Parts: sequence; structure tokens; C-alpha cells
Amino acid sequence: MWRPTFSLLKKVVIPSMRENLAFSKILYSTRSRLPKSTVKLTLVSASVGVLVGAGYGGYTHYKINAKKSLAPVETEEFALLKELPQYKPHYKIINDSDTSNLQLILFQYRTCPFCCKVRAYLDSRGISYEIVEVDAVLRQAIKWSGYKKVPIVLTKVDEGYQQLLDSTAIISVLETFLRDKSCQLRDIVKFYPATKYTNDDGNKITDIANKYFIMHNGAVPDERERAAEQEEREWRQWADKVLVHTLSPNVYRTTSEALETFKWFEEAGGWRQSFPSWECALMVYGGAAAMWIIAKRLKKRHNITDARQSLYNAANEWTAAVKKRGRFLGGDEPNLADVSVYGVLSSIEGCQAFKDLKANTDIGKWYNDVKNAIEMRTGKVIAINA
Repeated sequence: MWRPTFSLLKKVVIPSMRENLAFSKILYSTRSRLPKSTVKLTLVSASVGVLVGAGYGGYTHYKINAKKSLAPVETEEFALLKELPQYKPHYKIINDSDTSNLQLILFQYRTCPFCCKVRAYLDSRGISYEIVEVDAVLRQAIKWSGYKKVPIVLTKVDEGYQQLLDSTAIISVLETFLRDKSCQLRDIVKFYPATKYTNDDGNKITDIANKYFIMHNGAVPDERERAAEQEEREWRQWADKVLVHTLSPNVYRTTSEALETFKWFEEAGGWRQSFPSWECALMVYGGAAAMWIIAKRLKKRHNITDARQSLYNAANEWTAAVKKRGRFLGGDEPNLADVSVYGVLSSIEGCQAFKDLKANTDIGKWYNDVKNAIEMRTGKVIAINA
């Protein structure tokens, strides 16, 4: 069975958290600054509910969690539902080779970078799952959840249906389970408590403790394995806190790019098949206009002088790290950092910014290699008529 919590924290989590803390100090001192007041941005986002969903739901997910007070006011586990809420899946991914014994439902915005990251992980592990495309305006598909952002994953457990939230935590929980199925998923979740905070604007937000860690049921990995896991954690964190910030200022750089981006979102997300025409128009034109305005504020907030160059710099930093390890950061096979970075970038694959990225950096080969590796393990897509 699992080692006592104190022993696990003392030998694995605490040392690694110290390492991550040092990394975080370097990360923030060299690449970003803590955001100033988000009141105006929140008001703009709320006035056009489509912004987060259709454009970058993941942006709000990160923005809200980026600014929090140091003192938590409440700690709780992921919510457990006794009964499955009513939902209408838009399609399923069925993999005949799936041995995970997991029954998963992913609630998402198709082009949210954090949702893309979760899909990339599930596909890389050959897992079957259902997908529910959330209405970006009304968000009726997740009205049953107290956590009003995506992605959300529901997984069947003996006691009911376990809610998993936060893209990074979702990946860590599922990866911990897949590496050792001797422990129930409900027990694994206890190592990733959801903590509620009050930010500087007085809003209650949720963060997940230990979300970059894969828990071990057994001996602590040797020094080489610890170093590899630390590097993997650091780059997963980099994907969330650095790479993601470069996306919005690029895909919404001009009004024409913003509109082009949202039209691709509409096509890639199958909005016309899932939502009323008026809502699609609102998401495309209203979302494009609003995100063009917000992108300018994000550019200033994160001290980005040249949007494209910031994206190129991030790609060059990543590819330099990959080259030291071989084909992927994980060596011969993609690791969780490879999958995370790929997932984030896949959210802009149909945009002009992505085309420029491939033309001006060396990231294209790595990206295609990861994509091919994941697609080899992905199940069949089965559409479901609403």
C-alpha cells in the first residue's frame, strides 16, 4: 500500500518542492512579472462571456490562479458526485487497446490550450474517453459543477463519479494511477488537495497542491530518475507560466488575425454542429473583437515588446532543451513535458502565428514527431449526433 503521507512528503514532495521553488524564483525574475490589478480585465471578460470559452478559456484559468494571497482560507478534496450529471457527449475517442480501466468524460472548449493539453495526454496514453463541448456563452454543460472553468474530467469510481480539475493536476493524477493501479484513484486524489484562496480582488479561486508531481508507491527514484523528474516538472511549469502567455498576443495581434483565429476555432471546434447560429456568430465576431483588445493588455502586462519574437524565443528555448536530450525532452519517447508543450501549441495550429512559428524556428520537426507519436496511440473518433 501507499507509504505514510509524512514519509512521502519528507522524502519526495518536500525536496522537490524546494527545487521547484528555486526554479519559480528564476522563472518569474527573468521572464514575467506578477500581474497588477485584474479588475478591468475581469469586467471586460465578463461582459462578453464568450472570451474565455471560445478564445482562450485557459487564459482565465491561468490569470485567476496567477494572483493569489498566501494564506488559504479553505482546503478540500476534489468533489465526488454520487450520480452522473446529465450531459450530451459530442463525440467519443474509442481505443480497442485501452487497458486503463478508466471511464472518463472530458468537458472542454475545443481550442483552449489547457483542454488541448489534457486531450494530448489522454491520446498519448491510448485512453478512451467521451468529450462534451461546453457552450462558451451559457456554459450549461458544466452548471452541475462548483468549478466553473474547463477542463473538467469526470471519472467513474466505486463511490460515484470523481471530478478532476486543473489540466496539470488532471494529468498528474491520471499518470500516477496508470503507473501503479494498486491504489484506488480516490486515494491518489488525496495527494492533490484543491485549495481555495482569496485573491487581491476579493475573489475566491482554486488551486491544486502538488499538481506538478507524480506520486510514487514504492522506493524513491534514484538520483538520475529524480533529476529527470525535476526537469520534467520544471518544463511542465514553464508551459503553464511562460509559453501560454505568448499565445494571445500572437493569435490576436491584429483585428484580421483575431477574426481569422476565431473562424478557425469555429471550424476546429465544430461550433456550427453544436451550437445555434446566433451563438456561433457571437463567439466568432464578439470573441475576436474582445480578445483583440485583451491581447493588447496582456502584451503590456507581461512586458512583451514584440509578440512574434516572444513566441519565437519561447520555441527556441524549448528546442534547445530538447536537443540536449535527443528526439524529445524525454529522450526516445515524449515525456509529460513534451506532451504538455505540444498540447499548448496545438491550440493555435490553425492560426497564422503557428505558421510563422514553424517558418522562423526549428520547432516544426519536434512538433510533428510528437504529433505522430501521439496519433499512433490515439483511438478512433466516433461522432455522436446531438
